[in-house]
Amino acid sequence: MADNHTPLTYDPQYILMVKDLKKYFPIKGGMMSRVIGQVKAVDGVTFNLKRGTTMGLVGESGCGKTTTGRTILRLYGDKTDGEVLFNGKEVYDMNKAEMRDLRTHMQIIFQDPFSSLSPRMPVGEIIGEAVREHNLVPKAEFDDYIDKVMDDCGLQPFHKDRYPHEFSGGQRQRICIARALALNPEFVVCDEPVSALDVSIQAQIINLLKDLQKKRDLTYLFISHDLSVVEHISDTVGVMYLGNLVEYGKTEDIFRNPLHPYTKALFSAIPIPDPKAKMNRIVLEGSIPSPANPPEGCKFHTRCQYCKEQCKHEVPKQKEIEPGHFVVCHLFD
Repeated sequence: MADNHTPLTYDPQYILMVKDLKKYFPIKGGMMSRVIGQVKAVDGVTFNLKRGTTMGLVGESGCGKTTTGRTILRLYGDKTDGEVLFNGKEVYDMNKAEMRDLRTHMQIIFQDPFSSLSPRMPVGEIIGEAVREHNLVPKAEFDDYIDKVMDDCGLQPFHKDRYPHEFSGGQRQRICIARALALNPEFVVCDEPVSALDVSIQAQIINLLKDLQKKRDLTYLFISHDLSVVEHISDTVGVMYLGNLVEYGKTEDIFRNPLHPYTKALFSAIPIPDPKAKMNRIVLEGSIPSPANPPEGCKFHTRCQYCKEQCKHEVPKQKEIEPGHFVVCHLFD
């Protein structure tokens, strides 16, 4: 992880390097619609992602996971602050032509497969639209190429002429995956790709994503609130709370030894598939503060049972507790 004051130095083993990323949205009010405040959706996120690996990003709804993914992909126009290096290049310094080329290298799989697919286009057109736009394959090979992408994602060639409403939820998500992979990307943001699906279908989609990762050497940022899915698919895990990454490390380290009080509370809610097992559930008191008006000091102090006076006024710094395992908490000062 990078120091918060020096500019990022590119390390070729990482496909993506994010440092102190911030994305604020303006709150407008009054007769003149002036900016009267800001929603701090992402408020200083730092991590590095190795090629060919998967990083899980977990946290409660509204903690900024999706905004982090979309800000990295430059889907919100501009960032507020921070750096995003993709293959050593700052994403937000690219011009229109460079950005157009980058779109084929970075893709996203959206959470809701139904609303992210055009109801007026047949599946073959949905998957092939961007392939045609970027001239990825010659016209003569276009149909065969789309057939192969669909086959890789578990879809049949005769599905090409059907419309999204004719498919089940699991098949629609396969269409979304095929659309993302048709451009042959290196990096894919998976924004809760299985949360809208049945558990049995979830397993199929997760296994499909893992197979495609091996076959195509893909790198994933896997956003989810389902910790058992994250444990299964991820190499590293980042835990988010109110726009900040409070803990980050290898999956086995974080699940074996969660350090931050928020991570411990999250993990205590994972159901155990044994009716006799006693769960030591940690129930967090209070409600989540508003990202438009976050608390001073450590943002988690209003709900933390270990809160000290220092936590209320001083923002904790990131510390490496064991190799590659980082935590942002005053308990480790």
